[in-house]
Amino acid sequence: MSLDKILSISGKPGLYKIVTQTRSGFVAESLLDNKRITVNIHSNVSVLSEIAMYTLTEEVPLREVLKKVRDKEKGKQTSISHKDSKDKLEEYFFDVLPDYDEDRVYPSDIKKVIQWYNALQNNDLLSALDEEEEDKSAAAKVEEAHAKTTANPAAVRNVAPKASSSKKGGSTKNTSARKT
Repeated sequence: MSLDKILSISGKPGLYKIVTQTRSGFVAESLLDNKRITVNIHSNVSVLSEIAMYTLTEEVPLREVLKKVRDKEKGKQTSISHKDSKDKLEEYFFDVLPDYDEDRVYPSDIKKVIQWYNALQNNDLLSALDEEEEDKSAAAKVEEAHAKTTANPAAVRNVAPKASSSKKGGSTKNTSARKT
């Protein structure tokens, strides 16, 4: 499984994996307790492969940050908890990503990265960090479903042009262009 199929859903704890797409969204399964939920397409959903962390020079994809955590921890759980103090979290993250932008990466962001890494490690999904993101992903499917449900219905439908007035026996001239 790749990071393209792993989601964070706003207002819901932990991470989720996409199971299937529905008409109005998709079904996701929690990595914490394996319970399935239906997610409306209007929910705020973040696909892990689309997230990046700010550094002083560029944005580093979350995949790379999680790889650095995995290398630091040798594939095991993190040595600190997401509940540790702000200073401990920042010190730990500075070891992982030395040039992260302290002004734009908040302690809450560091907590999420640590929680997400531990969730992936608990579910033996750290191998997802090495998978390529070339193929069409579940993230693209989610975006397509979102586009379908939020698109203007008139723009999506193929509307046949109305029959001209000459077929109805009327004049073929455009009456709106007449001067009076």
